[in-house]
Amino acid sequence: MSDEIRRQARRHLGKHFTRATAWRNPELLVVERAEGCYLWDDHGNKYLDGLAGLFCVNMGHGRADIADAASRQLKQLSYATNWAAAHPPSVEAATLIAELAPADLGVVFFVNSGSEANESAIKFAREYHLSQGQPERTKILSRNMAYHGTTLGALSATGIPQFRSAFLPLLPWFRQVPNTYGWEAEGDVPVAELSCVKAIEAAILEEGPETVAMLIAEPVQNVGGVMVPPDGYWQELRRMCDEYGILLCADEVICGFGRLGYWFGSERNQVVPDLITFAKGVTSAYAPLGGMIVREPLIDALLDSPVGMFTHGVTWGGHPMSTAVAVANITAMRDERVPEHVLETAPFFRAGLDDLAAKHQMVKEVRGTGFFYGIELMAGRDSGRDFNAEEKAAVCREVLPKLLMEAGLMTRADDRGPAMLMLSPPLVAGRDVIGELLGMVDEVLTGAETWLASWD
Repeated sequence: MSDEIRRQARRHLGKHFTRATAWRNPELLVVERAEGCYLWDDHGNKYLDGLAGLFCVNMGHGRADIADAASRQLKQLSYATNWAAAHPPSVEAATLIAELAPADLGVVFFVNSGSEANESAIKFAREYHLSQGQPERTKILSRNMAYHGTTLGALSATGIPQFRSAFLPLLPWFRQVPNTYGWEAEGDVPVAELSCVKAIEAAILEEGPETVAMLIAEPVQNVGGVMVPPDGYWQELRRMCDEYGILLCADEVICGFGRLGYWFGSERNQVVPDLITFAKGVTSAYAPLGGMIVREPLIDALLDSPVGMFTHGVTWGGHPMSTAVAVANITAMRDERVPEHVLETAPFFRAGLDDLAAKHQMVKEVRGTGFFYGIELMAGRDSGRDFNAEEKAAVCREVLPKLLMEAGLMTRADDRGPAMLMLSPPLVAGRDVIGELLGMVDEVLTGAETWLASWD
C-alpha cells in the first residue's frame, strides 16, 4: 500500500515548493499520524516536529478538544457567509482575537491563509487612502528577503529573489528596503542612526511620502535568518509612518499566537501597528484560517466615507468550522497559559542552543526569541570562512535534510539567505522535548561537520 501511495503521489499530487528530485523520489516521505510533538511515517519511523509543521502547529498534534469543536460545528452549521451577515463562531473568534490584540486593533477580517491576509492588508491600505481623498497613495514598502506570501500582491511584497524571478514583472508599486540583518556590526549607535533604519526613511522620501500607502514587516523576520530587531527599531517604523501618513502593518503570520511568548509579536516590540495579519497559529493548523486585524478608527473612517465599504471578500472567509476551531484553540492556549510557558522555557532553549554554538565550528550565530530560532551556519568559525555557493547548496539541500531524517528531527535547512537550520517546535514542548531536540541538533551538526571535512 505504501508503494502505491508514493506512486500516486508522484503522478497526481502537486507538491508545494518541491524540487523535481524530491517530487519524483520513490522514497517520498508519507506522514500517517501525529501526537503531541511527534509524527510517524508509514514505515513506523518517529520524528520530533522541530518546525511545528510550518510554524503553525502551536498546540501540538492530536488535540481531541480542538477536533471535537470542528465536528460539533460541522453538525450544527457547516457553512454560512460573512457577506452582510454573521454566524456565532466567526463572531466569537473575532471577539476573542480583538480582545487579545493591542490597543484599538478591534476589527477582524477573516480569510484562509497568510498570503490572503497580506493581500487583504495591501488592498485595505489602498482603499483606505482612496476613501480619505488620497488616491495617489498606492505604494507598498517591504523588506529584503521577507516572505509575505504567494498571491500576486503578497508575492510583490515578498523580497526573496528565488520566489520572484519566475513571475517578473510583478506589480510595479512595491519597493523592498533593507532588513535588520547585521545591525549589531554598526556598534553602539542610536537606533535611528542604523543604516537599516535610515534607508527606510530615505526610500519614503525618494518615492514621495504622499505616494506611500503602507509599510509591512514581520516583528521578527523569518527568511534571511530569524532576525530579531534592535530595541527601538519598531518605534522608529511607527514614527516614520505617523510622520508621513503611512499605514504600518505587522505581518504576524508566524509571530502571532504565542510563537514569541506573546499573543502577538507586536507586544514584544511594544508598538501598536495599524494592521496585523495572521494565520498559522490561530488554529494551530487544525483548520485553514487567516485574517487581518484593523484599528477601529480606520474601519470607521472607511465606512463613513463615500466609498462606504471594504471592497474585498472570499467565499470561505470566516468559515464556521475554521472559526470554531480558532475559538477552541485560543481558549486552550489561554487556559493552559501557553504564551507564558514559552516565555518561561525560552531561556532553557536558548542556553542549549548557545552551548551547541560553542561546541560546533560550523555555527556562525544563533538568532531568535521565544520558540523561534535559526542557527546560521558557515564553513568554519575560527577560520572565518563562509560557505561558497556550491557548499551552501550541498549542505542545505542534500546533507542536512539527510542527517535530519536520520536523526528523526523534522525541520528544514534554509538557503534562501545565509545557510540556516530552522527550529520552531510546538509551543507545548516541555524541557524534555526541547532537550531531545537539542540532542538531535547536536547529532546533525556533528554529521555535517564530518561531511564538510571530507569535502575539503
